[in-house]
Amino acid sequence: MTIREKILVIEDEKSISHFISTVLNNNGYEAMQAQTGEEALSMISSHCPDLVILDLGLPDMDGLDILRSLRSWSSLPVVVVSARSHERDKVAALDLGADDYLTKPFGTDELLARVRTAIRHTRTISGNDEIARNGTYTVGELVIDYNKHQVRVRGENVHLTLSEFRIVALLGKYAGKVLTYDFIIKELWGPRASGDNQILRVNMANIRRKIEKPPPSRSISSQRWASATAWRRAADPLRCPHRRMKSSQPGFFMRFLCIAPQK
Repeated sequence: MTIREKILVIEDEKSISHFISTVLNNNGYEAMQAQTGEEALSMISSHCPDLVILDLGLPDMDGLDILRSLRSWSSLPVVVVSARSHERDKVAALDLGADDYLTKPFGTDELLARVRTAIRHTRTISGNDEIARNGTYTVGELVIDYNKHQVRVRGENVHLTLSEFRIVALLGKYAGKVLTYDFIIKELWGPRASGDNQILRVNMANIRRKIEKPPPSRSISSQRWASATAWRRAADPLRCPHRRMKSSQPGFFMRFLCIAPQK
């Protein structure tokens, strides 16, 4: 299965929305559309796209209000595409947290370039220089390829679902840092996601099963990973004081939550 980055196009003019979506779909992205602000906010929190293309002149609310609401909980990249060309409009959008501002009319090549740049910039937020430089993160025999949306172990592609890849990609961006359940759920499924961490635990179990394939003698868990982790058994003195994850065998993926290799 090919994993494509999801982009939400928030535009009330159907012809423009269809045009932008077609361009995105033909260039390897998965486009979704919203015609109103209310629909857009609902789709952002339920679908958690990788990027938002935002028109400011919506029928039910100003696009700046959507941007303001989004920035209260997420660093999701936003490219504003608007007919408003006055400097004050651009400054207002950028000050509220827009990653870029493109004035209508625009060329498709420029739009795609700004989309690529905005997505690339998200990889530098956590300060992971390797991802910023190469679009990959390597630790031992495991490689997270952010450009190809793949995870490879010993050179072989691990066939992950979209949710599984997004979890691994998020952990790679914050390599060596302890992440709580709440943070991961909010980043991946939005602020309206249920506080029940069962879906995250199921996905983590599936990822661990796929990554830690036999033979045991060559298991990734035998590599020299950092031993610190956010979730350990209650009896472990290094357990995170905020969350507990029951596990009879921490293994590689439990430790992958703090992914930095031992020096």
